[in-house]
Amino acid sequence: MNFFNRIVYNKPIKLVYYLKGFIRYKTPRLGLKRRLHQKIGALERRSDKQYILERVHYYNKLPFLGTEMPSYHLKKLKGHRFNSALKSVYFFDTHEYTRWFDEDLHWQYLEGDITEVPRVPTIVKSRPVGQGNQYAVLLNLDKIRHFVFLKDDIPFKDKMNKSIFRLAITGKPHRIAFMEKYFGSGLCDAGTISRDPSIPPAWIKPRISLYDHLQYKFILAIEGNDVATNLKWIMSTNSIAVMPRPTYETWFMEGSLIPDFHYIEIKRDFSDLEERLQHYIDHPDKAEAIIANAHHYIKQFKDKKREDLISLLVLKKYFIQTGQLIDAP
Repeated sequence: MNFFNRIVYNKPIKLVYYLKGFIRYKTPRLGLKRRLHQKIGALERRSDKQYILERVHYYNKLPFLGTEMPSYHLKKLKGHRFNSALKSVYFFDTHEYTRWFDEDLHWQYLEGDITEVPRVPTIVKSRPVGQGNQYAVLLNLDKIRHFVFLKDDIPFKDKMNKSIFRLAITGKPHRIAFMEKYFGSGLCDAGTISRDPSIPPAWIKPRISLYDHLQYKFILAIEGNDVATNLKWIMSTNSIAVMPRPTYETWFMEGSLIPDFHYIEIKRDFSDLEERLQHYIDHPDKAEAIIANAHHYIKQFKDKKREDLISLLVLKKYFIQTGQLIDAP
């Protein structure tokens, strides 16, 4: 991996992200409503229309609430303004799309790691996987941290026959349990970047770059407060994500990932980790197939125009299902 690739393909540059966000925020909204009609109208001419609508339905499962949705539970878009009380990445990632809609429409959104379904229809970054999550409507929030993809020049066969775990564990009992099982394992380079007096000093290892992880064939993607943040960039590389089946999901649709097809599934208590790793070390053709499937999955998120259209349609459906729009913004 050369130095140029390390700079260009590592994490996004936050200064550029914030600059674009502020410029967008300060730009007058003139003509956006007309352009929104044009953007959404283009859906009818797209060959991938059905795929787009499936994505919209995945993120926004709201039933039609109509007059059953009391507006006093929601806030006007007019009040969505930048201030120090907001987490700026969540503000800019929501404002990028809410600015297209009438400011008198009502909505609700929550910042941060959401692990329970809200009581009213709410725009969130994350939600539990499974039934009963209809009121948690997903948008791609905090994407500068979560939606990171890498360029990996190291073939799978040339990587070390080991896995690596380098995640924060403070306040995360399941990750602590992982360290208790696998610190010192011959098949797992287990260490934590957390620095806490309660953590055994031997567990603490220096923080390493994303690209340093790519020396290993397998990378642990263990959920934290909600999803495993590193899952997206792992799946974009020639290493394989190893994890229990996801219990939370984001714009990445973690709940739609197929075990042993997109990633290597291990038991929730991690007890079969070494057995599973050895299986794929012994069967590299199966490992290569998982990598190819993961790359194909990642590809769907790289069309910026389509991602923007899906985001706008998710919000449009939110306003329709809450009885605020009929069939057009």
